[in-house]
Amino acid sequence: MIQAFRRLLVTALILFTVVPTIHATQESAQNSQEAESEQEMPIDVIGKVQDHHYLDVAGYHLYLPRILLVEGEWYVYSNTESAIESGEFTEKAGALVPADGRTMTMDFSITSHLMYFWFGVVLTLWLTIAMARKYKKGAGRKTEPQGWFQNLFEITFVFVRDDIAKTNIPEDKYEKFVPYLFAVFVAITFMNLFGLLPWGVTATADITVTGILAAFTFFLTQWNGSKDHWEHVFVFPGVPPLMRVILTPIEILGLFTKPLALAVRLFANMLSGKIMIICILGLIFIFTEFFGTIFGAGSSILVVPLTVALYVLKAFVGVLQAYIFTLLSAVFIGMAAEEHDHHEEGVEAHA
Repeated sequence: MIQAFRRLLVTALILFTVVPTIHATQESAQNSQEAESEQEMPIDVIGKVQDHHYLDVAGYHLYLPRILLVEGEWYVYSNTESAIESGEFTEKAGALVPADGRTMTMDFSITSHLMYFWFGVVLTLWLTIAMARKYKKGAGRKTEPQGWFQNLFEITFVFVRDDIAKTNIPEDKYEKFVPYLFAVFVAITFMNLFGLLPWGVTATADITVTGILAAFTFFLTQWNGSKDHWEHVFVFPGVPPLMRVILTPIEILGLFTKPLALAVRLFANMLSGKIMIICILGLIFIFTEFFGTIFGAGSSILVVPLTVALYVLKAFVGVLQAYIFTLLSAVFIGMAAEEHDHHEEGVEAHA
């Protein structure tokens, strides 16, 4: 029974990961086409935060592959233009559709947000593996950590282990969750800070990305839920049966609102920060468009220092939001994994 339940959870996780990504890809392509069809503006704020089928590299577009599944048949192209030139697909409302009228099953095309998500995950894995090899050789284990990089890694790891995991998860269970919490903290930090780079993309400014991260926390939380956790969801020890009719739906809804809050909080904070920086810096181009070059250049005296200050603030918020996401994940896991001694509680209440 337990094995079947775990297989069901794994299947649900896969579906939750793939399906939203596909829909987000199609929607972002449509929005991109609509933005291009509008009158050209001094600065395209929405276009800067949208998902694209290319990467900006030093001012040039590096187009990404299009991977399409049409009624059981796979089509792979180097970019969108190649797919259209093949004659198999046409572009409609910003999305590729089969030219012969068949139904698009799924669009697995790689996008800029997905690429930067991978960058964050791969960089986290590389960093962790590289530091693990150093520790195996004795650096940091038999001797002091070598260099600022290993010291920073150890400080971060100890912080996540002692101040996040150990504080919020039962003492006999917290250790097995440290790798996940550490990986989430570091990966989200990288993804948040990538948006500060020239032509960089903030992957966490995409609700699909944050939704998938929150889904991992959700499934990990429910997978490791204790018997006491599930009793308080469905049974409610000591509660009259009539009250259970009201409380059970509320508790079940609460299981899903927690990861939803995780996803929306991270997404909203990173998207708003990105838009704010673009809007403030874009004032130079707007003033130039409406009042002339001299006025636009003069406004940079105020706009540029303000943008720099916002960059520093956004870097701080990026790390802070990674911490909040990791902390709340540990809190939710700890609440689900905790066991209560109902006998002692009953004795104390009777006394």
